Amino acid sequence: MNSQSDHDLSLRQAQEDVDQWIQTIGVRYFSELTNLAQLMEEVGEVARVISRTYGEQSFKESDKKVELSDELADVLFVVICLANQTGVDLTDALRRNLDKKTQRDATRHLENEKLK
Repeated sequence: MNSQSDHDLSLRQAQEDVDQWIQTIGVRYFSELTNLAQLMEEVGEVARVISRTYGEQSFKESDKKVELSDELADVLFVVICLANQTGVDLTDALRRNLDKKTQRDATRHLENEKLK
């Protein structure tokens, strides 16, 4: 796995790094269904941090050391695992998705009174 601490990490490189980590440290990918459950768990942890940081709930003592950045990275890691094991190139997928959103929403948000 490459040390990327001083460099930008592309989605493609992230996919390669995660795959390398799985092969050398993680032993193997969990099944797609297990990773889906893991993703839901990690998203829940993001929700917990956000609800306590920006919402009305307070942190429990055990939650105080949890960082949003780490929880978001956990979500990204599992998304990358799912992409790798299902053959999805996230770079291409994100480009296509942004193109779709750009065409579909070219004026939609600009015309939305709620956003003004």
